[in-house]
Amino acid sequence: MVKYRRAAICGAAVLNRKGRIYTMNEYLNIATVLKPQGIRGEIKVKTLTDSASDLSLFPRVFIDGVEYKLMSVRPAGDCAYLVLRGIADRNAAELLRGKEVLALRSDAPDLPEGTYYLVDVLGCEVFTEKGKSLGSIVDITPAKTDIYVVRGEDKTITFVAAEGVIEDIDVRQRRVVVNKKRFDEVAMYEQ
Repeated sequence: MVKYRRAAICGAAVLNRKGRIYTMNEYLNIATVLKPQGIRGEIKVKTLTDSASDLSLFPRVFIDGVEYKLMSVRPAGDCAYLVLRGIADRNAAELLRGKEVLALRSDAPDLPEGTYYLVDVLGCEVFTEKGKSLGSIVDITPAKTDIYVVRGEDKTITFVAAEGVIEDIDVRQRRVVVNKKRFDEVAMYEQ
């Protein structure tokens, strides 16, 4: 079975305090700010990673174009509580509500063999095991079983990455191979 590391892509550039601009290929969307927690500036975030504890692997994050040093991470299920340098009280934390939490791709941990960031799978061409092209992956919705959208020449295909559907992923070659029989069992075709 192919394993994935969840992390979504975010589409805008980020400007840090030193004036450096990072593009979308340079960072990952790792969480969304839900709300302030308490009066000392802690924030509750919904993580987009495999585990809330994964956030502690990043030394800094970007929110709304501003770089923050990650001071502490307290995992709580699929959420986490973060303390960021520069966010000292509830009022400052409230301004972050609903914002995306980004991390530099260069700060991301190395992945074990056979594990990929979802963002790296976006844009890959999907083939059956016999080599027939079905189209390119244009969207992935992270869920318990991720939902993929493939756009071909004349149709759009939505499928879940249930066990046995994806046989191989080669992000360097931008290629995903699916088991056609299993794929047809879970795929929904739109014209």
